[in-house]
Amino acid sequence: MTTFKTLKQVTPYNTEASKKSQVEDMFDNIAPKYDLLNHVLSMKIDVLWRDKLVKWMNKDQPKLTLDVATGTGDLAIAVHKGTKADVVGLDLSQQMLNVGIEKVKKQNLQEKISMMKGDAENLPFEDNKFDAVSVGFGVRNFENLTKGLAELRRVVKEGKSVYILEFSKVEGFLGPFYMFYFRNILPQIGKLVSKDNRAYTYLPDSVNAFPFGEKMKQILLDTGFKKVEYKKLSLGIATIYKATK
Repeated sequence: MTTFKTLKQVTPYNTEASKKSQVEDMFDNIAPKYDLLNHVLSMKIDVLWRDKLVKWMNKDQPKLTLDVATGTGDLAIAVHKGTKADVVGLDLSQQMLNVGIEKVKKQNLQEKISMMKGDAENLPFEDNKFDAVSVGFGVRNFENLTKGLAELRRVVKEGKSVYILEFSKVEGFLGPFYMFYFRNILPQIGKLVSKDNRAYTYLPDSVNAFPFGEKMKQILLDTGFKKVEYKKLSLGIATIYKATK
């Protein structure tokens, strides 16, 4: 069994503050440049990854969904457009939410997508409320992974699923080349554009420390999900997990 206690705790700024507080500060700092950097550093492949998650979710025909760690709202918007479901987006960072709220307004989706500040490890919703829950690149930032995953499971309806899109590790002969880019080039570009010295060093550090594939599947099963499936994307750069309650 792999539990949260056995996982290395990587934080953005390596200060005495809690990981949760540091993550909130980091995303508040980089919010103005977050979307630009996301698309540039991934060459917009992140858009394709979100679309794959949405297509998988759409098979469940959800009517009401929750997008945790919604950030600037890209996945929340994609979920609504791909499934026609109403979406609640929740995030720790008010600055990221502000960007997302403006996106939602520009697309006249205020009646379909609501955005709110909140903590993934203490969700302000009743049990069995949502037809689906999504998290895009967010579970890696949970301070307490076990508690956060348990909360996702709590608020999704019985028989329905939580969809997690997260970075993983490229294996095989391409692994060293990708890791060189991820560890050396990406942080320098991120630092230059975002003006945050640690945010884009934290990214590869946190990915390197985070479980993926079968280990992540086992953690989800240990959390109480009845069935867990996953799909590797782009040679394993990212993975989508579908955990069914």
